[in-house]
Amino acid sequence: MAIRVLAVGRKHESWVSEGIERYSRRLKKPFDLSWQLIAHSAREHDAARKEESERLLARLGTDYVILLDERGRAIDSPALSRTLLKPLEASRSVTVIIGGAYGVDQQVHQRADFTWSLSPLVFPHQLVRLILAEQVYRAQEIAGGRSYHHE
Repeated sequence: MAIRVLAVGRKHESWVSEGIERYSRRLKKPFDLSWQLIAHSAREHDAARKEESERLLARLGTDYVILLDERGRAIDSPALSRTLLKPLEASRSVTVIIGGAYGVDQQVHQRADFTWSLSPLVFPHQLVRLILAEQVYRAQEIAGGRSYHHE
């Protein structure tokens, strides 16, 4: 059991890779992150959303799925820690989905166990990846009762 990120898009830009690596070095099971990047569709709008969503769904299996979407539920870091810990403690892997530029289709929304909003703002995907890595590290530290997170 671990946390996997499925992200539509190209490889991490260097500034993102550096930040992700900084947090990844600190992560320990079950909070360690693995990344699988799914290529953008060559299509546009609905056709791209459908094709990318099919690729994402094909990789999910029985994982607990968290979908990142600005229309999802906003939670604080302690709630994220609990949200991640619950399936991990039940020996269920977690997959976090970062959709493409056109989002994901209704099937992905229906498959998601939780839809999480980082903010009502829309961020570039590269920045979302870095924020996600830091928040998973923060969740680990909260779960372990360590002082990284201050209330």
